[in-house]
Amino acid sequence: MAELKDEDFLDDIAAAEAEELAAQTEEFDDASLEIDALRAERDELKDRFMRALADAENARKRGDKARREAEQYGGSKLARDMLPVYDNMKRAIEAATDEQREVSAALIEGVELTMRSLLGVFEKHGIRIVSPEVGDKFDPQVHEAMFEAPVPGTKAGEIIQVSAEGFMLHDRLLRAAQVGVSSTPAS
Repeated sequence: MAELKDEDFLDDIAAAEAEELAAQTEEFDDASLEIDALRAERDELKDRFMRALADAENARKRGDKARREAEQYGGSKLARDMLPVYDNMKRAIEAATDEQREVSAALIEGVELTMRSLLGVFEKHGIRIVSPEVGDKFDPQVHEAMFEAPVPGTKAGEIIQVSAEGFMLHDRLLRAAQVGVSSTPAS
């Protein structure tokens, strides 16, 4: 009987060791699972942080671009509204005959000075005149065809008449130059 008790005792020790090993493994598994969960949470938070930084940087860049465009093109409505003033002053200067220039020299000189001042303001703000010449090639990016007519001695697509000058604000078109275009077929 004594032998049986020794074997039971050994079985009890083996069972206790197995329970202890299972408890340690369970603790290890719980700690490992918790560490894995924390790593996943850390990675998710890091990803969200990086995305937030990228969004902030993109918003800053968009803001800078919008500010630059507002500086360059913010006055385009006013500039467009000033173009008829330029057209009318140019017509007034061109309409003055030599006789009128002698009689009203001071008045015409005042209009010419005002015109130069207006052109100086245009230049200061990046507005330049698009002034095509007769014989130039029609460019739909900066010219507006007001009419087409067959004119002998010209090629199709050549400018045959300039009705109104165009204007650019920096690199944007404010108003296309209004032109007449030759429709003469190639011979």
